[in-house]
Amino acid sequence: MNKNKLLILFGLLFFSLSVSAQQFSQYNTGTLYDSFENPSQRSFIPDSSRQYAFNFFIPSFNVNTYLTGNAQRTLKSKIFGNNSQYFTDNLQIGQGKYNHFNANINAYAIMFKLFTSFNGDVEIGFSAQVKAEARGLFSDESFALLNGTRNFPNDNYTNIFNDNYRYQAYHQIGFSYRERINKKIALGFKISALLGIQYQQFNITHSQIDFDRTNPNNPSALLGLTGRYYANYIPGQRDARDYLPNLRNPGAAISLGASYTTDDRITIQGNIKDLGFIHWSNRSATYDFNNSGVINNLGSQHFADTLYDRVHKIMQDDNHKTVKPLTTPINGLAELSATKSYWIGYGNLWKYSPTLIASKSLFYPDFTGALVNHFNYRGIFTATLSTSYSDMHFFNIGTQLMIKSPNTEFYIGTERLTNTGKLALAAVNNNSQINHVGNYSGGDFYLGFTLKFGRVIEHPMNASIIPMGEKGFFGRLFGRLFKTSTNKGI
Repeated sequence: MNKNKLLILFGLLFFSLSVSAQQFSQYNTGTLYDSFENPSQRSFIPDSSRQYAFNFFIPSFNVNTYLTGNAQRTLKSKIFGNNSQYFTDNLQIGQGKYNHFNANINAYAIMFKLFTSFNGDVEIGFSAQVKAEARGLFSDESFALLNGTRNFPNDNYTNIFNDNYRYQAYHQIGFSYRERINKKIALGFKISALLGIQYQQFNITHSQIDFDRTNPNNPSALLGLTGRYYANYIPGQRDARDYLPNLRNPGAAISLGASYTTDDRITIQGNIKDLGFIHWSNRSATYDFNNSGVINNLGSQHFADTLYDRVHKIMQDDNHKTVKPLTTPINGLAELSATKSYWIGYGNLWKYSPTLIASKSLFYPDFTGALVNHFNYRGIFTATLSTSYSDMHFFNIGTQLMIKSPNTEFYIGTERLTNTGKLALAAVNNNSQINHVGNYSGGDFYLGFTLKFGRVIEHPMNASIIPMGEKGFFGRLFGRLFKTSTNKGI
C-alpha cells in the first residue's frame, strides 16, 4: 500500500473522526481506565495495591469507525485497491440511498490516581485526554460524483446531495473522586474542563446539479447547494499549535456514577458520562448558504480535491455569513449495568464475571446493549468475550486480553473482532474484502497500560503507616442523613 493510501486510511481513523465508542470490555475490570470512565469503580485493592497509579504518559486509547451502505466498496477500493479511481458501479443513482459514517477517538495522555483514605476508601485522580467524534450521512450520488459523469445518465438532478455531517475535537482535563460510603454503596464523579480544538457541521437541505457534456473529454457541472454550515474560528494558516490546549473555546463536563451491591452479590452500576458542552469562540462563523459554482474537469485524476474545494467555497458564502459564538454538546451517555462473579472449578483458580450493559446517547437516538464475559485465571490473566447489538442493527463480537496484577495492568482488544479483521484483510489487498459490501465496514481497537507505585495500602491491623484520614464527603453526608454509625467495615 503506497504512502498516499496510508495517509487516507489514518486520516479516516484519526482526523475525520457516537455512541459506538464505548469500551464495554473494560467494565468491572478495575483498571485505571475503567475507574476514570465509570466514576464509582475502584482501582485500588487494600493490602495489595500500592498507593499511586499512573500511565507514565503512555497513551491509553480506543479508536473506532464504521461506514454503512453501498459506498463501502467505493472507499475500500480507493484506499486499499490497486486502481487509482473510485469504484462506483454499485452505487444507485436517484434511489435515495444513503451511507452512515461514524467515528470516535478517545486517548488518555495522562491518568494519575491516588488512594487517600482507608476511612471511606477514597480515591482521587487527574486526567488529560483528547477526544474526537464525528458522524455523517452521505448519499450514493455524493460518492458517485467523485468518478465524474459516468454514473449519471441524465443531465439534471435535484436533491441528490442532501448530506449532513458533524465533527468536533477537544481536550478534556479532568478531576475524579470516588468513595465507598458503606459496604454496599459507592459513589463517584469526574468534573472536566474542555478546550475545543475544531468544530464543523453542515446540513444541506436542497441541492441541484446540471451537467455540461459538450466536451466529453472535459465535462463540467453547475452545482447549487442550500443549507447551513458552522465552523469555529482558527486564526491564520492552521498549524500544529492550533491542536495544543488553549482557552479560545472553553467548556465543561461532568460524569456521575453510583454502584450498589445487593445481598446476592449482584453489583448494579449507573453512569451519566460526559454531560457537557463547548462554547466556541465569538469569532466562529455560521453560513446560511444558497449558492452555486461551476465544477470543471469532472473525473480527472485529482478531482476529489477539486470537488472538495468547490463545495467548501459554495458553503462559505460570505454574503450570508454571521459571526457569533457557537455552543455545542459533547456526546454524553447514560449507562446501566449489572454484574455478578462466580468461582469455577477446584481451588478457585477460575472466576467468571458476566456483565449486562445498556447504553443510550443523551443527544442522539443511539442505543446499544452488550453482554461482557470476563474469564479470569489466578487473578492475573483475563480473557474477555463481549457481544453487543445496536439500534443500527449491528451485532458485534469483541475480545480482550488482559494481564493485571495488583500493581500492573496491560490490555489490548477490540469491540468489533469480525469487522476489524475484515478491514485488516482489505488493507493487505484481499480483493474479496475490498469488494465486500456487508452490514457495515469498520474497525475498533484499544490499548492500555498502567503501573502502581509507592507504599502498599495496608489494612490497619498489619500496617506500619496507616492513612486512616476522615470519612469522605459522601460518607459524612450519608451519615448525617441516615444517622449511621461512624464505624465502617473495610
